[in-house]
Amino acid sequence: MTANVRIEALQGKRIFITGGAGFIGSRLTRALTAQGADVTIYDNLLEQVHGSSPRLDLPARLVVGDVRDKATMKAAVEASNPEVVVHLAAETGTGQSADEPTRYTEVNVVGTAQLIEILRDQAAPPERFVLAATRAVYGEGAYRTNSGQIVVPAPRDLEAMHEGRFAVYGADRTPLEPVPTDIDVPPMPGSVYGSSKLMQEYLLAQTPAPWQSVILRLQNVYGPGQSLRNPYTGVLSIFANQAMRGQPIFVYEDGEIYRDFVFVDDVVAAFVAGCHEPALLGGTFNIGTGEPTAILTAARLIMRELGLDEQNVSVNGAFRPGDIRYAVADIHRTLRTGVWKPEVAPASGIAQLVAWARSEFERGLVEN
Repeated sequence: MTANVRIEALQGKRIFITGGAGFIGSRLTRALTAQGADVTIYDNLLEQVHGSSPRLDLPARLVVGDVRDKATMKAAVEASNPEVVVHLAAETGTGQSADEPTRYTEVNVVGTAQLIEILRDQAAPPERFVLAATRAVYGEGAYRTNSGQIVVPAPRDLEAMHEGRFAVYGADRTPLEPVPTDIDVPPMPGSVYGSSKLMQEYLLAQTPAPWQSVILRLQNVYGPGQSLRNPYTGVLSIFANQAMRGQPIFVYEDGEIYRDFVFVDDVVAAFVAGCHEPALLGGTFNIGTGEPTAILTAARLIMRELGLDEQNVSVNGAFRPGDIRYAVADIHRTLRTGVWKPEVAPASGIAQLVAWARSEFERGLVEN
């Protein structure tokens, strides 16, 4: 799908976006309104994400509210009378979720349940519900044994990681080969965040409702506009911020952590398709590139784009409990729909991220 093609199905469509002022949501709002959609944003403008002075110039109605505030959200839904709901609002930090499980459960699980109840009570409920899901539901994801069997291993042993052994092993203690994870791999989240996001999917599947759902399991989203200060999301933007401040970049474990970095504009295109394409109705889809990029490689590329010494990137052997070793999507089923594919390669996307971050930094718009 190309951005300059007019999508008649979106003309005048009433769309309600939770988290619509955020990194993905703000770009999605602009993309949908450019197609003539009538968009209402519901966002709590959390300082951790938006900073102390949010810059809001979005071409849509904004209702400031929290998904935990059922009365405010209900009033916003009734006023907008949406035909499509895109649910982006969520707490997203894997590490933070272990420290604040109540907050993550209240926002991600209870907030979603309340939204579903509100929508079901509408005189004219929406026709589709598009959920921003996550690859975190897979946990360690798919691996292949020596015999060729695909398995999902348990979270890595902390004692082994303390000893510097970061690879993933099977139940028989033999090393496993990582492979891209398809959507039919059984979920096995290894964090409170992943579990709370999986519960969102279960709520949609197990709560009778008159709409059809589209579930988009996002890989590591990055790009211009991503928070340069939030320590719980966006490793590439955090690296860029550190580098511009003259700080060394420390890469965890042995540097051989792999991610599927998907550019924000490609993700927005997936959500636009989710709002109108019949081929996506009722389905769950991986949204990524299907290509692994080592965190160490990405960090060095950021330094190169900034014209800085790559020697300032080092591997420190530290680790975070719950971190995933190899997180890469199998996107073949998504591609087979014929309505979406990734367009931006990581090297190009990282160059765009760095150029934007440098501009923000030089203009004094990056908070400490």
